[in-house]
Amino acid sequence: MLNRRQSSAACGMLASVSLLVAFAARIPCFAQARSARSELTADLERGQAALKANDQAAAAEQFRAALKIDPDNAEAHANLGAIAFFHGDCAAAMQDLRAALASAPALENARGLIAICEKNMGRPQARADLESAFEKLKDPKMRVQVGVQLADLYYRSGDLDRTLPVVQQLVTLEPDNADLLFFAQRIYSEMADETMNKLALLAPDSARMQQLIAERLVNGGDLNGAIEHYRKALAEDPRLPGMHFELAEAILEGSNGPAAQTQALAELDAAVKSEGDNPQIECAYGRIAALQGKFDDALAHYRRAYRMDPGNGEAQFGLGKTLADQNQPGEALKYLRMAVETDPMNAAAHYRLARVCGQLHLEDEERKQMKLFEEVRAAKDRVAKLYREMNRRPEPQEDAPAEEQP
Repeated sequence: MLNRRQSSAACGMLASVSLLVAFAARIPCFAQARSARSELTADLERGQAALKANDQAAAAEQFRAALKIDPDNAEAHANLGAIAFFHGDCAAAMQDLRAALASAPALENARGLIAICEKNMGRPQARADLESAFEKLKDPKMRVQVGVQLADLYYRSGDLDRTLPVVQQLVTLEPDNADLLFFAQRIYSEMADETMNKLALLAPDSARMQQLIAERLVNGGDLNGAIEHYRKALAEDPRLPGMHFELAEAILEGSNGPAAQTQALAELDAAVKSEGDNPQIECAYGRIAALQGKFDDALAHYRRAYRMDPGNGEAQFGLGKTLADQNQPGEALKYLRMAVETDPMNAAAHYRLARVCGQLHLEDEERKQMKLFEEVRAAKDRVAKLYREMNRRPEPQEDAPAEEQP
């Protein structure tokens, strides 16, 4: 559920009441003296100046003075409506915003604020008006405000299928907004739980259910349990797409020892036989070859993966790392630069690139990449700590001495 900070966050930027767009003063030309026209312009300018100074009371006074001269002035009505909206007075806001629209129907931002007011007041037309406003709005900040309310309305009605695409658009508009990221994560989680529950009811013993359990165990760090369920899934359906590769990945993640390498190679061979080759499989072959010290074979696998998909970050990094290990820093440089461009959060790629730059006497780039390596590693350590905290169980408490027990 979204909190009210999403709409009230705009209060601090009331100077952007000009988000409702400033309009030239509209005076019926047939009976207005030049002095009245000048006074109207002055009132509007003083109102805008007061908004920029965050003096909303003075701004409202100036806009009301403007309306005494020109009762239909769209700029004055729009700004008064926005001021009332940000003070939570939806009834007054709607009155002024509708008056602004009567003079300037193209004011889509005003329609957005009206739709939010309708939702806050429980009006039945709120949903349709929010949908219409969200579709038409061009101002990114106003679109976020309206989208937040629309997503909240969908979410409160239990309509996750409509909530998700709206939230995805909002995250695109404000990718660093923590509230939006939290809400998106909640929607993804609830939809995942919903579909998992349905699968558990419809096909509890199916290969797909076993695969889902295995993937959850991988995410939880239980690789042995994951491998067990991947094998159960393959026993149920040996042709399940992607299963041999996922099993090979789980085996390699659990151990780099010779036995694990042999098992993983068998699963990769089975994957190629059943589904054909792909860059991910070639990269896995390359990792195993490198672990075995077969650098020429590793290089061949990574080159094959790169030819299949030049944008594959793992292939780029594998090529760069292997070439560096073979003392070819000039060649490695190209691929390692690609790797950090493709995946800026690949700490190992930044570190390897820094070392190669040092060999090639590229001191500035070496310092930059080492700094990025340290920053990425620190960021990932923080994330890992948060995940550990989320999965942490309460510490068992010792029994109190008998004399202290009730």
